[in-house]
Amino acid sequence: MANAVRWGILGTGKIARAFATALGDVPGAVLAAVASRSLEKAQAFAQEFNAVTAYASYHELADAEGIDLVYVATPHPQHADNALMALRAGKGVLVEKPFTMNLREAEQVVTLARSRRLFLMEAMWTRFLPAFDEVRRIIASGEIGTVHQVVADFGFTANFGPEHRAFNPELGGGALLDLGIYPLSIATALLGPVAEIRAQAELGATGVDVQTGFTLRHEGGGMSVSSCSFQARTPCELTVSGTRGHVRMNTMFHRAKSVTVALDDGSTRTVDTPYLGNGYVHEVMEAQRCFRAGLLESPGMKLEETLALMGVMDEIRRQIGLAYDSDRRRVRPLQREGGEVEDDGGWRRTEPGRVR
Repeated sequence: MANAVRWGILGTGKIARAFATALGDVPGAVLAAVASRSLEKAQAFAQEFNAVTAYASYHELADAEGIDLVYVATPHPQHADNALMALRAGKGVLVEKPFTMNLREAEQVVTLARSRRLFLMEAMWTRFLPAFDEVRRIIASGEIGTVHQVVADFGFTANFGPEHRAFNPELGGGALLDLGIYPLSIATALLGPVAEIRAQAELGATGVDVQTGFTLRHEGGGMSVSSCSFQARTPCELTVSGTRGHVRMNTMFHRAKSVTVALDDGSTRTVDTPYLGNGYVHEVMEAQRCFRAGLLESPGMKLEETLALMGVMDEIRRQIGLAYDSDRRRVRPLQREGGEVEDDGGWRRTEPGRVR
């Protein structure tokens, strides 16, 4: 395939499987390789999803020829190291959310990608759904008036044992990093930079948050109210309200196939929107579009915004009293050839919660 984009996937878990499924629905996408810490698992994954090669280590995949973009689908605390490894090997990288465990790690990854002039993007797939594009178009048209509020939730009942990734602090467990990033990301995309943060949470037996709520005041004057939960099956709705009405991403916002506008004159209308494959198709298409165009980041998920979102989550975690081992781990400096230390951004101070 002349214009194919050759993908490598790090990890063979649930999210990696969803992504591999999406690759099969995207023209020009080729699953060139998959890597696991177990060769047996990598080979089984490769056979199921028609990957060309299976590797028993992430380093082997990162160093391999014939791979354009690497998708990082490993557990949360490994995202930074795996992304840095792939970037050092000269590969473009798509990093599953949460991008990293904290802002300090995120700055190091972004700094390296920029210094090497390599493509890098956070895999916030809901930001590329056609339903979300339609919401932005409706807001821009002025149909619902001046927007002042976004309300969003994301929750399900996590009937897992305490050892499960969702509750394991060593694996970056907790509702905020797993679920809260979704409403947070869309709220900031719609209302802009964050000026103030107020958060509360319920911490579970393992010390991570099992549900969290946060209210953000945005610099433009709007407010967003978001929640996430492993304790309750919430509606997973997203509503944007303005002076003349509101627009809602229907059903669960991450599965929305239509949006509905309701105005103060009593009128309503519903717009059907595409939803290809399992939803991940849209982010794959965007990553491939950017890579082919020679872009270093996606206009729909800019790196500065990814950094800002990590800063917001750092502040939310500070307020609810949630810390991980990675918060205390010193960032390793990046070495150029010849031993010179690169400026990795690891110790640069950033105003908490501010979209830069």
